[in-house]
Amino acid sequence: MRFRPLRTATSPHPVAASEPPPSSMRAVVFDEPGAPDVMRVADIAVPTPALSEVLVRIMAAGVNPIDAKTRAGRGVSGLIDRWPSTLGFDFSGVVVASPYETHELQPGTEVFGMLPFPRSGGSYAEYAVVPSMSVARKPASLSHAEAAGVPLAALTAWGVVVETAHAHEGQRMLIHAGSGGVGHFAVQLAAYFGAQVTTTGSERNLPWLRELGASGAIDYATTRFEDVVGEMDVVIDLVGNVHDDTGSRSLEVLRPGGLYVMVPTGAWPGYAEAAAAAGVRATGYKVIPDGTVLATLARLLDSGAIQVFVDSVHDLGEVAAAHAEVERGHARGKVVLTIGDA
Repeated sequence: MRFRPLRTATSPHPVAASEPPPSSMRAVVFDEPGAPDVMRVADIAVPTPALSEVLVRIMAAGVNPIDAKTRAGRGVSGLIDRWPSTLGFDFSGVVVASPYETHELQPGTEVFGMLPFPRSGGSYAEYAVVPSMSVARKPASLSHAEAAGVPLAALTAWGVVVETAHAHEGQRMLIHAGSGGVGHFAVQLAAYFGAQVTTTGSERNLPWLRELGASGAIDYATTRFEDVVGEMDVVIDLVGNVHDDTGSRSLEVLRPGGLYVMVPTGAWPGYAEAAAAAGVRATGYKVIPDGTVLATLARLLDSGAIQVFVDSVHDLGEVAAAHAEVERGHARGKVVLTIGDA
């Protein structure tokens, strides 16, 4: 597999501990839901960690579809209880403060992980407090920009492919939108665990999807997947019924008792009833920010068993352009914001 490198690998050893954090930091904030231009860079207070939290200096943050949905008034927007708010789940950075002196994540340790947004401030900021169980040591082979593109997407892919679908040798799995953030990890993980993977994508991405491990890659613009695939054991749906009834059509290709997994928030509210009527099983999925699974993914990334692809990198002040790119839906892999010296 060929992926565009962002920079040379970083040291696996902790970097020198940084100076104590300042009282204020740059962060992207928005005062109300709206278009990408509602976001602005402002100075806000640096958060203070409590109990088992670590304080992290963020070097890069991943930009995900759920971020754009939330900014637009969907997603988890209804759970935001304080304005202005800062978006973002994914991050890669350096620990600044640990819960106690012998904690395994001491100041200077490079980490990546997920924030509990909207219960806390998001990752589009220079600092964040994070539950220590939601982070892991950053893969040594990745830059901060690459590592920031991993957590939400790869944890989601692991959850649906490994923990929900139980990917195994010979299993027939259809993955929609295989070239996206979650999709490109899902294809790799399913293939790694032995599943026979068929995926959908745009024409330009089909050769790349085969490099990722797909045995079949279908151009969704020219071919209706239900016309060319046989019975599937599992469908991982990263599209839903938002465009061209992909979800409804997916039920047609599942074997009796097969499993349909609906991932995007709000993409098909009636999937459970439709699946029951079609004689197949169905479930949604919500990502779990598990540091133990992140550590496993880090080992897979460092070994080269799976890889992350970063389509574009934007400075913090270019956050509106990053959101617009995600909303167009054609990014290959991940879109990332750089915040520190990443």
